Amino acid sequence: MISAAVLASAPPVPAAPGPTIPPATIDNNLEVVGENLVAEERRTRLFVDVLVNGNGPYSFLVDSGADRSVVGAGLAERLALPVEANVMVRGMAGTSPATTVLIDTLSIGSSRIDGIVAPALPERFMGAQGIIGIDALADQRLLLDFDKRTVIIQDSRQPQMREEGEIVVTARRRKGQLIITQASVDGDRTYAVIDTGSELTIGNSAMLRRALRGRSKPPMQTISLVSVTGASFSAEVTTLAELRVGGVLLKNVTVAFTDAPPFELFGLEKQPALLLGTDLLRSFKRLSLDFRNRKVRFVLRR
Repeated sequence: MISAAVLASAPPVPAAPGPTIPPATIDNNLEVVGENLVAEERRTRLFVDVLVNGNGPYSFLVDSGADRSVVGAGLAERLALPVEANVMVRGMAGTSPATTVLIDTLSIGSSRIDGIVAPALPERFMGAQGIIGIDALADQRLLLDFDKRTVIIQDSRQPQMREEGEIVVTARRRKGQLIITQASVDGDRTYAVIDTGSELTIGNSAMLRRALRGRSKPPMQTISLVSVTGASFSAEVTTLAELRVGGVLLKNVTVAFTDAPPFELFGLEKQPALLLGTDLLRSFKRLSLDFRNRKVRFVLRR
């Protein structure tokens, strides 16, 4: 449920310090070639068919913001996946207990990942039978084509090629995620994390203070969201005038602001930061992520 909330004007807030990671550089030599996997688009997120221990196919969400893969609890029970241990899973709404299971092999097209220990979570909150996380993508290149609704996954040790019109950013890695330092909001540098598992672009409080520096707080909508663990949390939604990623300038970007636990996990809770969701990412024709070589490439729509 979405309810509008008009908030009073706030006094100017001192600017938060800028990113401490050195500036990133542009790399113009990245292309992904490999096996095209037809992906199903639900709203703005992309799902692909995978095999679990040779069984399937099952529909998994491709999530570059998740540090580990997840399997549906119902699917884990049907496949009698061995139980490993109880853990605490950190999602958008906080931490929740979960049981992990052992997946001997996870096959995505011709790519195969062995020995994944995955939390088992209810399918109804994921909207899928599982999640492909960074542990399955660490040595891969991933290309999401939002126009063709296809996903390409390729071993990152394969030769790279260049595509005309590409903009490639060298990212930093924290907890496996690719964190872009060559990003800015209204001219102020910020961090940006590519999060293909989120339908919304999310900013933290430090990002909101930076965006509103010297301005009155505008009317904002309060929305309620549900994490993959089933826990709910709220966020305030407003629009940023400009967001630049590498050499790409986006205008009037809608952002939901909340201090979600992933910001703390990535060490970004005190720095202005954004999790770039698929609502924004699908503004591009294609997006590719090279986790081994820390490259993010955007291909613009004409």
